[in-house]
Amino acid sequence: MARMALAAGHDVTCVARGDDLPTGAVHVRADRDTDDALAGVADSRWDVVIDVARQPGHVRRAVRDLAPAAERFVFVSSTSAYVSHSDLGADEDAALHPPLPADEMSSPDDYGAAKAAGERAVLDGFGAARALIVRPGLVGGPGDPSGRTGYWGSRLASPSNVERRVLVPDAPQLPTAVIDVRDLAGWLVHAAGEGRDGIFNAGGEPMLFPAHLEVARRIAGHDGPLELVGEDWLIEHGVAQWSGPRSLPLWIADRSWYGMNARSSARARAAGLALRPLEETIADSLRWDLDHANGPGSGAGLTDDEERALLAAWRREARGAKGETTKPPG
Repeated sequence: MARMALAAGHDVTCVARGDDLPTGAVHVRADRDTDDALAGVADSRWDVVIDVARQPGHVRRAVRDLAPAAERFVFVSSTSAYVSHSDLGADEDAALHPPLPADEMSSPDDYGAAKAAGERAVLDGFGAARALIVRPGLVGGPGDPSGRTGYWGSRLASPSNVERRVLVPDAPQLPTAVIDVRDLAGWLVHAAGEGRDGIFNAGGEPMLFPAHLEVARRIAGHDGPLELVGEDWLIEHGVAQWSGPRSLPLWIADRSWYGMNARSSARARAAGLALRPLEETIADSLRWDLDHANGPGSGAGLTDDEERALLAAWRREARGAKGETTKPPG
C-alpha cells in the first residue's frame, strides 16, 4: 500500500518498528505495544490513516489518538470477523463475532473477534461517514510468507518423485478464492484517496479447488498424474488443513467452512475493485519462489520427504484394500 500510494503521488508516512520501507516514505519508528506509540504523528493533520493491526488495543489507541487529527480511517479487517462460514455467497450483512474485550489476543482462535473489535473501535471513534472497513479473504501473490498461495505452483513445478505424481486432497466441491495483494493494495489506496466510506468484502473470484489446481498445473507445466487422496485418510495420517507445516494448503475438510472462500465481493467490485486472473498471481508467485529458492514445504505444505512417504502409504494401503499380494521371488 505504501509503494502504491507513493506511485499515485501521495505523501506517505509509515509508523513501524522496522526499516523495510519504500523509498520516499517518511519513517516514524514506533512500537505499537506501547501506549504512546503514535505520539509522533498525533499532532499532525492527516487526510487518511490506513491500519492493518490485528490487536484490538493497537486499533483502540490509534482511534483515540488520531480521531482528532485525521479526516478518515481505513481499517483492513478480515472475513474471519464473521461468526459463521457455512453460507456460500454471504455478503457484508452477515453476523460478526462479538468484539474481543481484551486488548490482546490470547490465542489465534481470537483472531476473528479481535478484528471485529477493531471494526467496532473505528466505527465508534470516527463514525460511519469517516470510516472505510475492508474485509479481505485469503490474500496472496509473490512473496506470500504463509506459502498458501505459492505451494501448489511450486509443488507441481517440482514433484517429489520420478513419476511426477502429486498428492492432492479429493475435494471436488471445495471453493477457493485468492485476492492478489497488488489488487487489494491498489484498490485500498484508490478508495481511500477518493474518500470512500462503508464496509466491503474483498476476496478473489471463487473457484472450485480442482479448477484452481488446473490453473496451477498449466503455469507449472506439470504433466504427471494427480493422486486424489481421501480427506479422512489425510486427517488420519496427520496432514494439516489450510496452512502451516505438513499441510495441504487451501484444503478444508469441514463443509461448514466452505463459505469462507465463497463470500460475495460484489459491493467492492461495484466500487472499483478489479482482479487480475489467477494465472498471473500463480505465475508471479512461482517466479518469486524460484528466484528465492523457496521450494515446496517452505512456510506451508508438504516437504518432498513427507509427500513421498504419504504417497507410498496411500498406494500401499490401497493395494492392501484390494487384496493384492506380492509373489515372493523364486
